[in-house]
Amino acid sequence: MSSALPPPKDLSHHFSRNAKNRQPSSIKDFYKYFTIPGIGNLAGGLPNNHYFPYDTLEASVALPDRWKPTPNDPIGPPNDSLKKLKLSEDVSASRILVPHQSSASNILRKIDLDSALQYGTAQGYPPLYSFVRQFTRENLHPNVPYKDGVEVVLTNGSTDGFSKSMEAFSNIWDVEKDSIREREGILCEEFAYMNAIQAARPRGLNVVPVAVDDEGMLATGKDGLADVLENWDKDTGKRPHLMYTVTMGQNPTSGLLSLARRKEIYALCQKYDIIIIEDDPYWYLQYPSANVMSLRARGTRVSENHPTNTQPQNYNAGQPKPTSGYAFLDSLVPSYLHVDTDGRVVRLDTFSKTVAPGCRLGWITAQPLFIERLLRITETSTQQPSGFVQSLIAELVIGPLKPSDGGRGGGKDGTGWNMDGWVRWLEGLRGNYERRMQKMSSILEDGKYTIQTSIRQRSNQDGAFDLQDEEFQIVSKVQMYDFTYPMAGMFLWMHIQFQTHPLFSKVDHQRLSKALWVYLTTEPYRVLVAPGLIFSPTEQLREEKAWQYFRICFAAVDDDVLEKHTLATVEAFKDFWTKKESDIDHILNDEDVSIREAMGSQVGQFWGPC
Repeated sequence: MSSALPPPKDLSHHFSRNAKNRQPSSIKDFYKYFTIPGIGNLAGGLPNNHYFPYDTLEASVALPDRWKPTPNDPIGPPNDSLKKLKLSEDVSASRILVPHQSSASNILRKIDLDSALQYGTAQGYPPLYSFVRQFTRENLHPNVPYKDGVEVVLTNGSTDGFSKSMEAFSNIWDVEKDSIREREGILCEEFAYMNAIQAARPRGLNVVPVAVDDEGMLATGKDGLADVLENWDKDTGKRPHLMYTVTMGQNPTSGLLSLARRKEIYALCQKYDIIIIEDDPYWYLQYPSANVMSLRARGTRVSENHPTNTQPQNYNAGQPKPTSGYAFLDSLVPSYLHVDTDGRVVRLDTFSKTVAPGCRLGWITAQPLFIERLLRITETSTQQPSGFVQSLIAELVIGPLKPSDGGRGGGKDGTGWNMDGWVRWLEGLRGNYERRMQKMSSILEDGKYTIQTSIRQRSNQDGAFDLQDEEFQIVSKVQMYDFTYPMAGMFLWMHIQFQTHPLFSKVDHQRLSKALWVYLTTEPYRVLVAPGLIFSPTEQLREEKAWQYFRICFAAVDDDVLEKHTLATVEAFKDFWTKKESDIDHILNDEDVSIREAMGSQVGQFWGPC
């Protein structure tokens, strides 16, 4: 199959000066000789593995079917039995063990502390690297449209992957030394994950926001990608050649970029020669039921670009490889790699949301030329992810080749989860998060209106008032907020309708927004949400619109807590819509002492002085 495909384009002109000058590490290149059977290694500066203080690593772990999946089809939300499922059900577990020394001779199946805790190659621990590479090439992205497909390198999580991508594809620009015409730029969504943006800024990059809708980045229209690129002002620097994007469960807006939109944006990236850095920690958290919930509650779908047929979608149908091997993976909107004919996509994946953030483990997927440069950067920086973490995850999913090897995997019988178990685990995680999304969305949908009353006087026929005029009460239904049903990810993006608040014309808008945020944290509500201001790539967006939004996470707390705090959020909104101007002053000037002590400095950081 791959021989009929063209190779990826030579896009080496995008490499930074630093990346172009990288040479293979003479030490790391030397490591390949260490694996020669029977070699008497008197060359390497390696500590003696018998002096490692850990004899084994052991952990009690879940079986892959611990959680119940939700359906893959976009029509039916989970049935009643699934809705009633408690997170404490079926908490079956196994026990994994990483031995000090394995008897396995195959380095791709040899999982032990002797090898995991020793210096290793920049690609990653061989057994885990092999598993991730197979999963990436055969199951996650089975139809990458260039010859010989993608390669991978393991990282210390997506943040590390992004940092290395910046090192590889951007040059540092200094405002005091360099011409403005040499300044490079990076495109991103108008609301973005700011850790990445804050990593780009110190390099002097021009951060260029692109408008979004409920689906994600806009290809066309006002402030869409085409508009930004076609009307580029060269006096602000070079037209951006990099794009940072979160396309599945976009953080913070929860958008899920459709395949149709991806093709439009990719064509523009081809036209303007842009490298796409696709950060995708939420790829398995796609919620077909969100479109249905929106349709039932509001009469409109979240996005017209997502299918509504009754059968589960197969995005690999009609491709050279018509299935990934798993209906669940086939049903997920695919990565930009699915349409990457040029090899201009650098994808960042992570175990943070599938295992634990503290793992600090992930991988980069890209065309081989890019991976080779990223390997060179890794060799002389982080070198490799933690051997402790890599060995534990390798034993969990791969397990020992045979019982006599000394280890024990995450399966009930001591074998590893293997690919079937790994995918089943991901399905179960999606199921739990989707049910929480549904619960929060339903509560917020039911509570987004409040009732306001006002007293009016009925005038006489000529419009004049007199003492005998009657007073009467007007009752109106007022919408306090809106939101998009999350089609992916862990967040709900709430658009606050401050224009309906009685004080909107009397109080500075950012001040009103800050007061609401602070009010949510006070008794009896005690709810902390993320203000939209912290997701604004530019000061202009902060001033114009970011204050109108809050991000709420439905993933981090258990079902009962989620329900309690979502209901509290609704009640806080209703009460806040009754506040007078003096109340706003009181909220901002006399915050609860515990909140002031815990959050005072951060409140100032979010809003600045009011």
